[in-house]
Amino acid sequence: MTETIKYLLTFLLYGNEQALPLIGYTSNPEEAKNYKLVIRPSENSPLVHPEKTWEAFYQEVRQVLHQRAITQDTDIVSVAGFLLSRAEETVITARDSHGRFLAAHSLLSEGNLLSIPLIDEYSRWLLKRLELPLPEQRITAVNLTHDVDTIEFYRHLRGAIGGIMRGKIHDVIAAWKDIEDDPAFTFPWMCNIDSKCKKYNSNTNIIYFLKASDGKKLDYPQYPLHGKDFEHLIHYIKKSNAVIGLHTSYAAGAEGNRIRPEFETLNNALTSINCRLSTSNRHHWLRSVSIDNMQQLAAAGITDDYTIGFADKAGFRLCTSRPVRWINPKTLKLTNLTLHPLTIMDCTLSNTNYMNLNEEEAFYLCQQLIDKTRQNSGELTLLWHNSVFSQDSYHKSLYPALLDYINS
Repeated sequence: MTETIKYLLTFLLYGNEQALPLIGYTSNPEEAKNYKLVIRPSENSPLVHPEKTWEAFYQEVRQVLHQRAITQDTDIVSVAGFLLSRAEETVITARDSHGRFLAAHSLLSEGNLLSIPLIDEYSRWLLKRLELPLPEQRITAVNLTHDVDTIEFYRHLRGAIGGIMRGKIHDVIAAWKDIEDDPAFTFPWMCNIDSKCKKYNSNTNIIYFLKASDGKKLDYPQYPLHGKDFEHLIHYIKKSNAVIGLHTSYAAGAEGNRIRPEFETLNNALTSINCRLSTSNRHHWLRSVSIDNMQQLAAAGITDDYTIGFADKAGFRLCTSRPVRWINPKTLKLTNLTLHPLTIMDCTLSNTNYMNLNEEEAFYLCQQLIDKTRQNSGELTLLWHNSVFSQDSYHKSLYPALLDYINS
Protein backbone atom coordinates (compact mmCIF):
# COMPACT_ATOMS: atom_id res chain seq x y z
CA MET A 1 0.00 0.00 0.00
CA THR A 2 1.51 3.33 -1.05
CA GLU A 3 1.63 6.34 1.27
CA THR A 4 -0.97 8.10 -0.90
CA ILE A 5 -3.44 5.20 -0.84
CA LYS A 6 -3.00 4.79 2.91
CA TYR A 7 -3.67 8.50 3.40
CA LEU A 8 -6.83 8.38 1.25
CA LEU A 9 -8.19 5.39 3.17
CA THR A 10 -7.41 7.08 6.49
CA PHE A 11 -9.10 10.28 5.27
CA LEU A 12 -12.19 8.29 4.28
CA LEU A 13 -12.16 6.82 7.81
CA TYR A 14 -12.11 10.31 9.36
CA GLY A 15 -8.54 9.75 10.50
CA ASN A 16 -9.19 6.42 12.23
CA GLU A 17 -5.94 4.59 11.39
CA GLN A 18 -6.81 1.78 13.78
CA ALA A 19 -9.60 0.75 11.41
CA LEU A 20 -7.26 0.38 8.41
CA PRO A 21 -6.66 -3.38 9.00
CA LEU A 22 -10.41 -3.91 8.51
CA ILE A 23 -10.24 -2.78 4.87
CA GLY A 24 -8.73 -4.61 1.96
CA TYR A 25 -7.98 -2.55 -1.12
CA THR A 26 -7.41 -5.48 -3.44
CA SER A 27 -8.72 -7.49 -6.38
CA ASN A 28 -7.15 -10.70 -5.10
CA PRO A 29 -9.89 -13.12 -3.85
CA GLU A 30 -7.46 -14.84 -1.51
CA GLU A 31 -6.35 -11.59 0.10
CA ALA A 32 -9.98 -10.48 0.35
CA LYS A 33 -10.70 -13.23 2.90
CA ASN A 34 -8.59 -11.40 5.49
CA TYR A 35 -10.71 -8.27 5.65
CA LYS A 36 -14.08 -7.19 6.95
CA LEU A 37 -14.64 -4.99 3.90
CA VAL A 38 -12.99 -5.13 0.49
CA ILE A 39 -12.78 -2.23 -1.99
CA ARG A 40 -11.80 -3.39 -5.45
CA PRO A 41 -9.39 -1.05 -7.27
CA SER A 42 -10.43 0.08 -10.71
CA GLU A 43 -8.40 -1.23 -13.61
CA ASN A 44 -8.17 2.37 -14.84
CA SER A 45 -6.92 3.88 -11.59
CA PRO A 46 -3.51 5.61 -11.83
CA LEU A 47 -3.17 5.11 -8.07
CA VAL A 48 -2.94 1.35 -8.56
CA HIS A 49 -1.76 1.17 -12.16
CA PRO A 50 0.83 3.93 -12.70
CA GLU A 51 0.81 3.33 -16.46
CA LYS A 52 -2.80 4.60 -16.57
CA THR A 53 -3.80 8.28 -16.78
CA TRP A 54 -6.54 10.29 -15.12
CA GLU A 55 -8.11 10.67 -18.56
CA ALA A 56 -8.71 6.90 -18.58
CA PHE A 57 -10.39 7.10 -15.18
CA TYR A 58 -12.42 10.24 -15.91
CA GLN A 59 -15.50 8.49 -17.33
CA GLU A 60 -15.67 6.18 -14.31
CA VAL A 61 -15.72 9.19 -12.01
CA ARG A 62 -18.46 10.77 -14.09
CA GLN A 63 -20.57 7.62 -13.81
CA VAL A 64 -20.04 7.35 -10.05
CA LEU A 65 -20.98 11.00 -9.53
CA HIS A 66 -24.10 10.69 -11.64
CA GLN A 67 -25.41 7.53 -10.00
CA ARG A 68 -24.67 8.90 -6.49
CA ALA A 69 -25.26 5.47 -4.88
CA ILE A 70 -22.05 3.55 -4.23
CA THR A 71 -21.46 -0.17 -3.83
CA GLN A 72 -18.59 -2.38 -2.77
CA ASP A 73 -17.52 -2.42 -6.42
CA THR A 74 -17.08 1.35 -6.44
CA ASP A 75 -13.43 2.33 -6.15
CA ILE A 76 -14.08 5.18 -3.74
CA VAL A 77 -10.36 5.43 -2.98
CA SER A 78 -9.49 6.40 -6.55
CA VAL A 79 -12.58 8.60 -6.89
CA ALA A 80 -11.50 10.44 -3.75
CA GLY A 81 -7.97 10.74 -5.13
CA PHE A 82 -9.30 12.18 -8.39
CA LEU A 83 -11.44 14.79 -6.63
CA LEU A 84 -9.13 15.79 -3.78
CA SER A 85 -6.04 16.17 -5.96
CA ARG A 86 -7.79 18.43 -8.50
CA ALA A 87 -6.96 15.87 -11.19
CA GLU A 88 -10.10 17.00 -13.01
CA GLU A 89 -8.23 20.15 -13.99
CA THR A 90 -5.58 18.09 -15.76
CA VAL A 91 -8.28 16.41 -17.87
CA ILE A 92 -10.60 19.34 -18.65
CA THR A 93 -8.84 22.24 -20.39
CA ALA A 94 -11.69 24.80 -20.27
CA ARG A 95 -10.86 28.02 -18.37
CA ASP A 96 -12.38 31.48 -18.00
CA SER A 97 -10.73 34.70 -19.17
CA HIS A 98 -8.63 34.77 -15.98
CA GLY A 99 -7.35 31.24 -16.49
CA ARG A 100 -9.54 29.87 -13.68
CA PHE A 101 -11.26 26.50 -13.60
CA LEU A 102 -14.91 27.24 -12.81
CA ALA A 103 -17.86 25.28 -11.50
CA ALA A 104 -19.33 25.59 -14.99
CA HIS A 105 -16.42 23.51 -16.30
CA SER A 106 -16.62 20.82 -13.64
CA LEU A 107 -18.36 17.45 -13.46
CA LEU A 108 -20.01 18.74 -10.30
CA SER A 109 -22.12 21.17 -12.30
CA GLU A 110 -23.53 18.38 -14.48
CA GLY A 111 -25.35 16.74 -11.59
CA ASN A 112 -25.83 19.85 -9.41
CA LEU A 113 -23.53 18.21 -6.87
CA LEU A 114 -21.64 21.22 -5.56
CA SER A 115 -23.83 21.57 -2.47
CA ILE A 116 -23.06 18.00 -1.37
CA PRO A 117 -19.72 16.93 0.16
CA LEU A 118 -19.71 13.61 -1.66
CA ILE A 119 -16.47 12.30 -0.20
CA ASP A 120 -17.83 12.90 3.30
CA GLU A 121 -20.88 10.84 2.29
CA TYR A 122 -18.54 8.07 1.10
CA SER A 123 -16.88 8.23 4.50
CA ARG A 124 -20.19 7.80 6.29
CA TRP A 125 -21.04 4.82 4.06
CA LEU A 126 -17.68 3.26 4.83
CA LEU A 127 -17.99 3.75 8.58
CA LYS A 128 -21.48 2.25 8.60
CA ARG A 129 -20.33 -0.80 6.62
CA LEU A 130 -17.53 -1.31 9.13
CA GLU A 131 -19.98 -0.80 12.02
CA LEU A 132 -17.88 2.07 13.35
CA PRO A 133 -19.31 5.19 15.04
CA LEU A 134 -20.01 8.21 12.89
CA PRO A 135 -18.25 11.47 13.78
CA GLU A 136 -20.04 13.94 16.01
CA GLN A 137 -22.15 16.43 14.08
CA ARG A 138 -20.34 19.69 14.67
CA ILE A 139 -18.32 22.33 12.86
CA THR A 140 -14.72 21.51 13.76
CA ALA A 141 -13.41 24.97 12.83
CA VAL A 142 -14.91 28.24 11.63
CA ASN A 143 -12.45 30.16 9.44
CA LEU A 144 -13.47 33.80 9.05
CA THR A 145 -11.16 34.96 6.29
CA HIS A 146 -10.79 38.38 4.71
CA ASP A 147 -8.88 39.26 1.55
CA VAL A 148 -7.58 42.81 1.89
CA ASP A 149 -7.40 44.01 -1.70
CA THR A 150 -7.39 47.66 -0.64
CA ILE A 151 -7.41 49.47 2.69
CA GLU A 152 -8.72 52.78 1.38
CA PHE A 153 -10.58 54.17 -1.61
CA TYR A 154 -9.65 57.86 -1.51
CA ARG A 155 -6.28 58.25 0.24
CA HIS A 156 -4.26 57.90 -2.97
CA LEU A 157 -4.25 60.27 -5.92
CA ARG A 158 -6.06 58.13 -8.49
CA GLY A 159 -8.76 57.14 -6.00
CA ALA A 160 -9.24 60.73 -4.84
CA ILE A 161 -9.61 62.04 -8.40
CA GLY A 162 -12.08 59.28 -9.21
CA GLY A 163 -14.12 60.07 -6.08
CA ILE A 164 -14.24 63.76 -6.89
CA MET A 165 -15.36 63.03 -10.47
CA ARG A 166 -18.20 60.92 -9.05
CA GLY A 167 -19.31 63.76 -6.80
CA LYS A 168 -17.85 62.29 -3.60
CA ILE A 169 -15.74 65.33 -2.71
CA HIS A 170 -16.88 65.42 0.94
CA ASP A 171 -16.05 61.71 1.33
CA VAL A 172 -12.63 62.30 -0.22
CA ILE A 173 -11.85 65.20 2.12
CA ALA A 174 -12.99 63.17 5.16
CA ALA A 175 -10.87 60.20 4.11
CA TRP A 176 -7.77 62.33 3.62
CA LYS A 177 -8.20 63.71 7.14
CA ASP A 178 -8.68 60.31 8.80
CA ILE A 179 -8.39 56.83 7.30
CA GLU A 180 -11.20 55.61 9.56
CA ASP A 181 -13.53 57.85 7.56
CA ASP A 182 -12.55 56.17 4.31
CA PRO A 183 -15.42 53.83 3.29
CA ALA A 184 -13.02 50.95 2.56
CA PHE A 185 -11.60 51.00 6.08
CA THR A 186 -14.30 48.81 7.61
CA PHE A 187 -11.89 46.98 9.93
CA PRO A 188 -13.21 48.40 13.24
CA TRP A 189 -16.68 47.02 12.44
CA MET A 190 -15.27 43.72 11.19
CA CYS A 191 -13.09 43.36 14.27
CA ASN A 192 -16.12 43.73 16.51
CA ILE A 193 -18.28 41.25 14.56
CA ASP A 194 -15.57 38.60 14.24
CA SER A 195 -14.48 38.92 17.86
CA LYS A 196 -18.05 38.20 19.00
CA CYS A 197 -18.06 35.02 16.93
CA LYS A 198 -14.74 33.97 18.42
CA LYS A 199 -16.09 34.66 21.90
CA TYR A 200 -18.98 32.25 21.38
CA ASN A 201 -17.00 29.69 19.35
CA SER A 202 -13.55 28.85 20.63
CA ASN A 203 -12.88 26.99 17.38
CA THR A 204 -13.08 30.23 15.35
CA ASN A 205 -10.01 31.33 13.39
CA ILE A 206 -9.76 34.83 11.94
CA ILE A 207 -7.35 35.26 9.02
CA TYR A 208 -6.53 38.41 7.07
CA PHE A 209 -4.78 37.83 3.74
CA LEU A 210 -2.57 40.80 2.83
CA LYS A 211 -1.00 41.62 -0.53
CA ALA A 212 2.59 42.35 -1.39
CA SER A 213 2.29 42.67 -5.16
CA ASP A 214 3.71 45.14 -7.67
CA GLY A 215 0.30 46.80 -7.93
CA LYS A 216 0.10 46.47 -11.69
CA LYS A 217 -3.00 45.68 -13.77
CA LEU A 218 -5.47 43.56 -11.76
CA ASP A 219 -3.21 43.74 -8.72
CA TYR A 220 -3.91 47.48 -8.48
CA PRO A 221 -3.95 49.12 -6.00
CA GLN A 222 -1.11 47.91 -3.79
CA TYR A 223 -1.19 49.62 -0.42
CA PRO A 224 2.15 50.65 1.12
CA LEU A 225 3.44 48.07 3.60
CA HIS A 226 4.73 50.79 5.90
CA GLY A 227 3.49 54.01 7.42
CA LYS A 228 0.58 54.95 9.69
CA ASP A 229 -2.23 53.56 7.49
CA PHE A 230 -0.72 50.09 7.35
CA GLU A 231 0.08 50.13 11.08
CA HIS A 232 -3.52 51.22 11.74
CA LEU A 233 -4.74 48.14 9.85
CA ILE A 234 -2.36 45.87 11.80
CA HIS A 235 -3.69 47.37 15.05
CA TYR A 236 -7.20 46.12 14.27
CA ILE A 237 -5.97 42.74 13.06
CA LYS A 238 -4.16 42.24 16.37
CA LYS A 239 -7.18 43.52 18.28
CA SER A 240 -9.37 40.76 16.83
CA ASN A 241 -6.73 38.11 17.65
CA ALA A 242 -6.41 37.35 13.95
CA VAL A 243 -3.49 35.90 12.05
CA ILE A 244 -2.07 37.22 8.78
CA GLY A 245 -1.60 35.18 5.63
CA LEU A 246 -0.22 36.01 2.21
CA HIS A 247 -2.65 37.14 -0.49
CA THR A 248 -0.56 36.15 -3.49
CA SER A 249 -1.05 38.39 -6.48
CA TYR A 250 -3.13 37.89 -9.60
CA ALA A 251 0.11 37.56 -11.54
CA ALA A 252 1.45 34.92 -9.12
CA GLY A 253 -1.56 32.74 -9.89
CA ALA A 254 0.09 31.99 -13.23
CA GLU A 255 3.73 32.84 -12.45
CA GLY A 256 4.60 30.79 -9.41
CA ASN A 257 8.13 32.20 -9.23
CA ARG A 258 6.55 35.37 -7.79
CA ILE A 259 5.22 33.60 -4.68
CA ARG A 260 8.40 33.43 -2.61
CA PRO A 261 9.46 37.09 -3.24
CA GLU A 262 5.95 38.28 -2.28
CA PHE A 263 6.06 36.17 0.87
CA GLU A 264 9.45 37.59 1.83
CA THR A 265 8.36 41.18 1.10
CA LEU A 266 5.30 40.90 3.34
CA ASN A 267 7.19 39.02 6.01
CA ASN A 268 9.90 41.71 6.16
CA ALA A 269 7.30 44.48 6.41
CA LEU A 270 5.47 42.73 9.26
CA THR A 271 8.67 41.81 11.10
CA SER A 272 9.68 45.48 11.13
CA ILE A 273 6.57 46.30 13.21
CA ASN A 274 6.83 43.23 15.47
CA CYS A 275 4.12 41.28 13.70
CA ARG A 276 4.18 37.72 12.40
CA LEU A 277 3.26 36.31 9.01
CA SER A 278 1.77 32.81 9.02
CA THR A 279 2.47 30.24 6.31
CA SER A 280 -1.10 30.47 4.98
CA ASN A 281 -2.06 31.67 1.51
CA ARG A 282 -4.94 32.61 -0.71
CA HIS A 283 -4.59 33.64 -4.35
CA HIS A 284 -6.02 36.98 -5.51
CA TRP A 285 -9.16 36.39 -7.61
CA LEU A 286 -8.91 32.71 -6.53
CA ARG A 287 -6.52 32.47 -9.43
CA SER A 288 -4.54 29.27 -9.31
CA VAL A 289 -4.03 28.61 -12.99
CA SER A 290 -2.23 25.27 -12.96
CA ILE A 291 -1.37 22.30 -10.79
CA ASP A 292 2.28 23.40 -10.94
CA ASN A 293 1.25 26.50 -9.00
CA MET A 294 0.35 24.30 -6.01
CA GLN A 295 3.81 22.78 -6.07
CA GLN A 296 5.35 26.25 -6.11
CA LEU A 297 3.30 27.26 -3.08
CA ALA A 298 4.73 24.33 -1.16
CA ALA A 299 8.25 25.12 -2.38
CA ALA A 300 7.87 28.70 -1.09
CA GLY A 301 7.13 27.41 2.41
CA ILE A 302 3.34 27.73 2.32
CA THR A 303 1.75 25.02 4.48
CA ASP A 304 -1.94 25.95 4.27
CA ASP A 305 -3.89 27.20 1.25
CA TYR A 306 -7.41 28.67 1.39
CA THR A 307 -7.92 29.25 -2.34
CA ILE A 308 -9.79 26.14 -3.41
CA GLY A 309 -13.36 27.10 -4.14
CA PHE A 310 -15.15 28.07 -7.31
CA ALA A 311 -15.48 31.78 -8.01
CA ASP A 312 -18.77 31.34 -9.85
CA LYS A 313 -20.62 29.07 -7.42
CA ALA A 314 -20.52 28.42 -3.67
CA GLY A 315 -20.17 24.90 -2.36
CA PHE A 316 -17.80 22.00 -1.85
CA ARG A 317 -15.22 22.34 -4.63
CA LEU A 318 -13.18 19.38 -3.34
CA CYS A 319 -16.31 17.32 -2.52
CA THR A 320 -15.37 17.46 1.15
CA SER A 321 -15.92 19.87 4.01
CA ARG A 322 -12.66 18.80 5.67
CA PRO A 323 -9.10 20.10 5.20
CA VAL A 324 -7.00 17.67 3.20
CA ARG A 325 -3.35 17.27 2.30
CA TRP A 326 -2.84 17.93 -1.38
CA ILE A 327 -1.93 15.00 -3.61
CA ASN A 328 -0.05 16.00 -6.75
CA PRO A 329 -2.13 14.39 -9.54
CA LYS A 330 0.88 14.28 -11.85
CA THR A 331 3.24 12.45 -9.52
CA LEU A 332 0.59 10.90 -7.23
CA LYS A 333 2.78 11.96 -4.30
CA LEU A 334 1.33 13.12 -1.00
CA THR A 335 2.52 16.63 -0.10
CA ASN A 336 2.68 18.66 3.12
CA LEU A 337 0.45 21.38 1.67
CA THR A 338 -2.97 21.36 3.35
CA LEU A 339 -5.97 22.58 1.36
CA HIS A 340 -8.77 24.23 3.33
CA PRO A 341 -11.88 24.15 1.13
CA LEU A 342 -13.41 27.59 0.58
CA THR A 343 -17.12 27.15 1.27
CA ILE A 344 -18.65 30.60 0.64
CA MET A 345 -17.34 33.87 -0.85
CA ASP A 346 -19.25 37.15 -0.74
CA CYS A 347 -19.07 38.13 -4.42
CA THR A 348 -19.92 34.58 -5.53
CA LEU A 349 -23.33 35.08 -3.98
CA SER A 350 -24.09 38.60 -5.15
CA ASN A 351 -22.18 39.35 -8.35
CA THR A 352 -24.35 39.46 -11.45
CA ASN A 353 -21.76 37.44 -13.41
CA TYR A 354 -21.77 34.71 -10.72
CA MET A 355 -24.81 33.48 -8.75
CA ASN A 356 -26.60 36.87 -8.62
CA LEU A 357 -28.65 35.96 -5.53
CA ASN A 358 -30.71 38.37 -3.47
CA GLU A 359 -30.14 38.45 0.29
CA GLU A 360 -32.87 35.95 1.14
CA GLU A 361 -31.65 33.49 -1.49
CA ALA A 362 -28.05 33.92 -0.37
CA PHE A 363 -28.90 33.34 3.29
CA TYR A 364 -30.87 30.18 2.45
CA LEU A 365 -28.00 28.73 0.37
CA CYS A 366 -25.47 29.56 3.07
CA GLN A 367 -27.66 27.88 5.68
CA GLN A 368 -27.67 24.70 3.60
CA LEU A 369 -23.89 24.71 3.22
CA ILE A 370 -23.34 25.45 6.92
CA ASP A 371 -25.71 22.63 7.90
CA LYS A 372 -23.98 20.19 5.54
CA THR A 373 -20.63 21.14 7.04
CA ARG A 374 -21.95 20.56 10.56
CA GLN A 375 -23.56 17.22 9.63
CA ASN A 376 -20.25 15.97 8.26
CA SER A 377 -18.03 17.26 11.07
CA GLY A 378 -16.33 19.61 8.64
CA GLU A 379 -14.48 22.90 8.63
CA LEU A 380 -16.33 26.01 7.46
CA THR A 381 -14.39 28.69 5.58
CA LEU A 382 -16.00 32.02 4.74
CA LEU A 383 -14.45 34.79 2.63
CA TRP A 384 -15.74 38.34 2.95
CA HIS A 385 -13.69 41.28 1.64
CA ASN A 386 -13.41 44.38 3.82
CA SER A 387 -14.39 46.61 0.89
CA VAL A 388 -17.73 44.86 0.29
CA PHE A 389 -19.08 46.14 3.62
CA SER A 390 -18.83 49.72 2.36
CA GLN A 391 -20.73 49.14 -0.85
CA ASP A 392 -24.42 49.40 -1.58
CA SER A 393 -25.00 45.68 -1.03
CA TYR A 394 -26.64 43.37 1.45
CA HIS A 395 -23.39 41.96 2.84
CA LYS A 396 -23.26 44.20 5.91
CA SER A 397 -26.48 42.55 7.13
CA LEU A 398 -25.92 39.07 5.63
CA TYR A 399 -22.49 38.47 7.16
CA PRO A 400 -23.44 39.01 10.83
CA ALA A 401 -26.66 37.05 10.24
CA LEU A 402 -24.57 34.09 9.08
CA LEU A 403 -22.29 34.35 12.12
CA ASP A 404 -25.35 34.37 14.37
CA TYR A 405 -26.62 31.25 12.59
CA ILE A 406 -23.26 29.52 13.05
CA ASN A 407 -23.22 30.44 16.75
CA SER A 408 -26.76 29.15 17.25
